[in-house]
Amino acid sequence: MLKPLLAVCLAAAASTAAADTARGRLDAFARSLRAVSADFEQRVFDANDKPGKTTTGTLAVQAPRQLRWEVAKPYQQLVVADGMHVWIYDPDLEQVTVRNQGVEEAHSPLTVLTDVSQLDRDFAASEQGERDGLSWLRLKSKAREAEFDYADLGFACAEAGKSDCGGAVVFSRMIVKDTLGNRTETRYSNWQRNPDLPADRFRFTPPPGVDVIGEVKPEAEVHPIKD
Repeated sequence: MLKPLLAVCLAAAASTAAADTARGRLDAFARSLRAVSADFEQRVFDANDKPGKTTTGTLAVQAPRQLRWEVAKPYQQLVVADGMHVWIYDPDLEQVTVRNQGVEEAHSPLTVLTDVSQLDRDFAASEQGERDGLSWLRLKSKAREAEFDYADLGFACAEAGKSDCGGAVVFSRMIVKDTLGNRTETRYSNWQRNPDLPADRFRFTPPPGVDVIGEVKPEAEVHPIKD
């Protein structure tokens, strides 16, 4: 999975009954979304629950399968999924890794925010109840060789302390457990709904002088960019 996904409210029209479940809150949050951007804070725990360093940065997701994940601290790294290829740029190493973005790799849990139909098509979803003041929905990939064990998406009402969101829903956290037992916890903030993202936000050209590992294969199965 891409390296891979503190809450800011985003109002969305949804019935009270639907928003009482985690799936209902996802539907409310994602309604009419074509693109989103946010800040993130992420920490990885190994299989023994030992924490690594906290990383911070920004992300942007745009339908159908475009994603930009930019780490700012404590080091710099950029991941761009342009619909055809995945580019991983490490400035400190002066190195770029590129690989084809196939169908399975395009199935990041974050992309369901801009394409809820993908949820039922590519994931098995189950309610996980309330925890830490959030309503949790678990996604398990239907792919034959899934890149993660599960992803838990945590939602809350925009107004703290309320159980009835009234359509104003927050996507606050995501917890992903990989197939090796490592756990990645991400907190999101400063969500922007349908921002005007320029097309080059999801394009990447290796800077002059960097080493490029991998090769671009245009014959690969792709999801073309739609400007």
